[in-house]
Amino acid sequence: MTAKPKGLAKWIIVATVISATMLELIDTTIVNVALSQISGNLGATIEDASWVITAYAIANVIVIPMTGFLASYFGRKNYYLTSILIFTFASYMCGQSGSLWELVAWRFLQGVGGGALLSTSQSILFDTFEIYERPTASAIFGMGVIIGPTVGPTLGGIIVDNFHWSLIFDLNVPIGIIAAFLVFSFIDKQPNEYNINRKAIKIDYFGILLLCIWVGSLQYILEKGQSEDWFEATHITVLTVAAAVAFITFIWWELRTDAPAVNLHVLKNRTLAITTLLTFIMGMGIYCSMFVYPVWMQRVMGYTPTLTGESLFPGAIMAAIMMPMVGKAIQRGVPPKYLITAGFLMFAIFCFWMSAASPDAGEMFFFWPLLLRGIGSAMLSVPLTNQAVSGLTPREMPQGIAINNMLRQLGGSFGIAFMNTYVARQYLEHRTQLLPYVGPDSPVATERLQQMGNALAAKGMAVADAHRASLSMLDGLVTKQAYILTYLDAFRIVGIFFVCVLPLMLFVKKRNLSADAMKEAAEHAH
Repeated sequence: MTAKPKGLAKWIIVATVISATMLELIDTTIVNVALSQISGNLGATIEDASWVITAYAIANVIVIPMTGFLASYFGRKNYYLTSILIFTFASYMCGQSGSLWELVAWRFLQGVGGGALLSTSQSILFDTFEIYERPTASAIFGMGVIIGPTVGPTLGGIIVDNFHWSLIFDLNVPIGIIAAFLVFSFIDKQPNEYNINRKAIKIDYFGILLLCIWVGSLQYILEKGQSEDWFEATHITVLTVAAAVAFITFIWWELRTDAPAVNLHVLKNRTLAITTLLTFIMGMGIYCSMFVYPVWMQRVMGYTPTLTGESLFPGAIMAAIMMPMVGKAIQRGVPPKYLITAGFLMFAIFCFWMSAASPDAGEMFFFWPLLLRGIGSAMLSVPLTNQAVSGLTPREMPQGIAINNMLRQLGGSFGIAFMNTYVARQYLEHRTQLLPYVGPDSPVATERLQQMGNALAAKGMAVADAHRASLSMLDGLVTKQAYILTYLDAFRIVGIFFVCVLPLMLFVKKRNLSADAMKEAAEHAH
């Protein structure tokens, strides 16, 4: 019988897998604030530099659903350790890159290594705890999932403001080396890992190819759609068709083949199916709200990236405090649907609260809604993570975890793509509505323009130059006001989205570990 780790060894494993999870999630967001510095240093445009983000995201989301199969084929410990080493080496090479496309190539490899860290960390964490302790394990994993993306932009902002961009990647190296050592030393192999007969394992090459085409094309479309003007670009249309055909064929193939790369049969578990849908929705909503908030704080409020990140810390700390409490509540029998409903409601209130913000709002205006958002994150993340694996056997768990994590990542990509497009189009609409109020027929605008011109002329500027400068200042005021209205609309629409998904809570049932799962768990321990 394989005993669960106890005492210090147990908590070293917990710290190791949470560190690996946070490394992966931090690197998903940390680069965003450094694109300007990277593009300037490597002599590239911002549009080209955005491939540093896109390459990582594509590799990441392709690998995540395959982690169950890869862990079975190579052995979970071997696969996890190798992935950490790949991630660490690629991070070092990213920091050493001398050209943009060299950096993009290493970021893609970093994403390949990082793809395993999320799902495999969660699987190891659940195996470290007894079955009845899974809500606690869900809470611990949820802390990494929530805190990682929050720390990323803050840490990136501090580095960009004070150091060279390469430090963003170099920081991963010592942490990755320590994590690899701890994995090698403290994480045991599963019983079935000692005698893996790889020759007897069929590799689903066709399914993997379809998955790469489907997810890779979809992620590219979501990352680049708005900047490429969506279906006005031929290659976006071609990739959309390719993604749709590959997706349908992938579903058909994986359901009929004997050895699927991604075992979709686990979605017959009703609890996993509805939880995966809710996780996708959570990913959409959370990423939408966190796409808008930093831009509002920097573009409207004038915050630096560092200050913007620091403003998120109280909410992240509150989430970290609440998650163990939510885990304990689940263990004591509180129905998950009540917690999930409360989480969605808190996110909706956060968004509606933010939709009432103004450029004159003080720091404390944002403190309370962000605190509420932190509590909502705990209310959503812990029960959804726990529900995703309840009722699954140990053999099914890696696949269920991988699918659930992939859907959260894809939900975030869909959310950002939607919000990016919405903001761009809503801004143009608001600007068009505002322009008549600053035209030559507007006496208020004419008077304001004259006042600004006179003030500039009084400082010694030539009359013609003062007039041009005042026109530019007036245009800047229109631009800022259009963005203010746009971001308030964006918060409002995300709040409405969260309210609209509340009826789905009717389908959430409290699911205890099934008899089959209990039986296989006992066999799995021998």
